[in-house]
Amino acid sequence: MMNINDAGQVDPDSRTRAYMAGADIARNRMDAEAPLAAEALAAVEASDIVVVAGCYDHVEQVLGALEVPFQIVQEGSLQHVTLRPDQILIVNCPGNMMPAEIVRVRDFVAAGGTLFTTDWALGNVVEPAFPGHIAYNGEATGDDVVRIDVLETDSPYLQGVLDTGDDPQWWLEGSSHPIRVLDAERVRVLIRSAELGRKHGEDAVAVVFDYGKGEVFHMISHYYLQRSELRNARHEQPAASYLFEKGVNLRSELVGSIDDLALGDVESAATSARMMANIVADKKRRSMGD
Repeated sequence: MMNINDAGQVDPDSRTRAYMAGADIARNRMDAEAPLAAEALAAVEASDIVVVAGCYDHVEQVLGALEVPFQIVQEGSLQHVTLRPDQILIVNCPGNMMPAEIVRVRDFVAAGGTLFTTDWALGNVVEPAFPGHIAYNGEATGDDVVRIDVLETDSPYLQGVLDTGDDPQWWLEGSSHPIRVLDAERVRVLIRSAELGRKHGEDAVAVVFDYGKGEVFHMISHYYLQRSELRNARHEQPAASYLFEKGVNLRSELVGSIDDLALGDVESAATSARMMANIVADKKRRSMGD
């Protein structure tokens, strides 16, 4: 079974293998279900995605598993990067930025850019750049895993993320910041968790809102999930059962890499990988004029 360390978390190598498999599944299904999106994803260049590194989250590892090219910059170096409206800017938690960088991010989105932020970037970037949309509710989560539900099943961002019978989990890093929606007319909740709402007063896991010509995505906790929880018999099944459920096969070089993983591990990784693939592909398609 899984290699668990003393803190109860999946061994990092196991998590990496889960994401490699999950990303392969996501791309395999996108090829079959959304060929135009798959073509757009394959056309992405490193200059299309700018990732601001964070010491807590590592969205770039999800992009790497998806084999999507990107450029990465360190915190405090955003002023040295050319930002274009056709790009995606990803800001990892914690998202510490200087006031001039906040203004630059706001102008980037207003001109048509796409911003994707995680966890503490809510208070460090989104609130000061786009006041009145969403805010940190002042509480902090424990290290926990909660069940999630996809709300906008017809959204291009969520296509193939959750099928009937799926039961993916979302890891909450200790001291994650719950999302309070301030403007329900402009902010759309894409993914929610009733369990999160019961525990911390806000059920939003992933939200999006338009600003100017662009849009802002924000998600609670870290997008690169460090662990999952096996809460039922289905989660505890071998990871190969998930492949059978979805009717997909792994690339030959990945076969055998998930032998010691459970279905729940690969499902969580595949869910987050597919959502990221959808967001990147949708942005690329729009920038190509499709």
